[in-house]
Amino acid sequence: MKNDKTIEVILWSIALPGFGQILNKQLFKGILFILLEFIINVSSNFNTAIRLSFLGDIEGAINVTDYQWLMFYPCVYMFAIWDAHRTATPESSRFIFLPYVFSAYFVTVGLMYSSHIMIFGKILGPVWLPMLFVIPGVLVGFIIRAIILILRRNQ
Repeated sequence: MKNDKTIEVILWSIALPGFGQILNKQLFKGILFILLEFIINVSSNFNTAIRLSFLGDIEGAINVTDYQWLMFYPCVYMFAIWDAHRTATPESSRFIFLPYVFSAYFVTVGLMYSSHIMIFGKILGPVWLPMLFVIPGVLVGFIIRAIILILRRNQ
């Protein structure tokens, strides 16, 4: 079923950008996304930040993160997921890119403020706060999509 393929490529793209493209038989694009992910990940020290965040050392995660590099990650990550989705399901819903785009925007903003915003008296750092910002990004994207679809229907 096509829906199963879409779910498969989205979940593999979430695991690692580029895997969805490889499943969609777009080897060059998949390898390019994997290389971009690797370059950004290594240059920003993101794996170390993830490890420290999981261990509860948020201050350590903040200190090792190179934010100048990590700010590229949300857009590359969300674009790779959207691209795999779009390719797996070309007849996909209109304006389905909007939740991905707004997630990238919100996650980037969450990343910028990740060492300053406190939730329940805790700084969540460069891993947890940006992950939380996916939720409003998806919601805003779907709301804007719904508004555009309603306006287009009424024309």
